[in-house]
Amino acid sequence: MSEFRGNNMPWGAKVGFPSLEELKDAAVVVRLPMNVRFRGVVEREVLLFEGPAGWGEFSPFLEYGPAEASGWLAAAIEAAWCGWPDPVRDVVPVNGTVPAVEAGRVPEVLARFDGVGTVKVKVAERGQSVDEDVARVAAVARELPGARIRVDANQGWDHHTAVDALTRLAEFDLEYAEQPVEGIEGLAQLREALDARGVDVRLAADEAVRKSDDPLEVARMGAAEVIIVKAQPLGGVRAALSIVEQAGLDAVVSSALDSSVGLAGGIALAAALPELKYACGLGTGALFGDDVLTPGLKPRGGVLPVGPVVPDRGKLEALAVDAHRRAWWMDRLEACYAQLMI
Repeated sequence: MSEFRGNNMPWGAKVGFPSLEELKDAAVVVRLPMNVRFRGVVEREVLLFEGPAGWGEFSPFLEYGPAEASGWLAAAIEAAWCGWPDPVRDVVPVNGTVPAVEAGRVPEVLARFDGVGTVKVKVAERGQSVDEDVARVAAVARELPGARIRVDANQGWDHHTAVDALTRLAEFDLEYAEQPVEGIEGLAQLREALDARGVDVRLAADEAVRKSDDPLEVARMGAAEVIIVKAQPLGGVRAALSIVEQAGLDAVVSSALDSSVGLAGGIALAAALPELKYACGLGTGALFGDDVLTPGLKPRGGVLPVGPVVPDRGKLEALAVDAHRRAWWMDRLEACYAQLMI
């Protein structure tokens, strides 16, 4: 065990904190294939380890540096060494997710999400047009009449494009538009412009929460009506719950393209929220071609079960990365661990 103050983790002072050597010894690194390109990703590398409370996942995207990625490590340690708060529900409703595919592929993608009544559609993909985005959303509306639709731009639009796109997409009665533009100030300016046009689309903040030094600023500025919370990027289930409580806004729990181990943490977060107004973006296991569980956590009847998961040892062996990639992840683990000790 290592000396740890727990300054930035609500559970840190309450549990024995694992040493770096313990984490390295327990670490398993796997590569999971995707069914469809998502955020430019066709394969997802994740590091897993088992602790006294269960399994944790550390899977920041490859381009993230130690400062940003260290929160993901905190979440993994919380899961494996501390466990999660008691749930207040047994299942969690989830949405389907349609990546930035051609409109003609929408039925194929939606077929992977059993029983969902809400669909998130990715828009603003680099190299694609607003016309393509509108066509993709229209295809979802045709395929699932009556479904609730939300869009996610991942900050991909500039202000003027966002105003134009959301004016056009408003005809689909969107639940909300997730992070159409970059930054909190950008969201606030977009909110003002949409209101001036009479465009009734709620705005949701994702990157403006999880990538901000102050995740509560978006609420204080009134820049969005909804916040997106993700267990790994925000430092764990308890840290995310604290943000939701302090923000006082409607919250939607989403995944960070986790394996089923990481998804279980997102489900635990959603299960512990006092109020769950929206379907959660936790059905992304359906986008994987393989997973560390058999079967993986995929929607059944539009919901996912609440509870811990245990990876299939055969899957861990079959999907393990080579020695070079494992060494890269061990270096990354060490850098992020050092960041947590600051």
